[in-house]
Amino acid sequence: MEYGLLGLIVLIADIYAIYQVFTSGASGAAKIAWILGIIILPVLGFIVWLIAGPRGNKAHV
Repeated sequence: MEYGLLGLIVLIADIYAIYQVFTSGASGAAKIAWILGIIILPVLGFIVWLIAGPRGNKAHV
């Protein structure tokens, strides 16, 4: 049961990351690469996405 909650947290984080990739301004190939990385390596993929993932269409001030 201890790992059930941790697994749920990882699943929610990965779903959030995949949604953010879908809504980002990255190219189609980059989106596919990011999503595959997040799905294949859920924890590591999420961490790498947090550090270097595509950002949304936010204006930089």
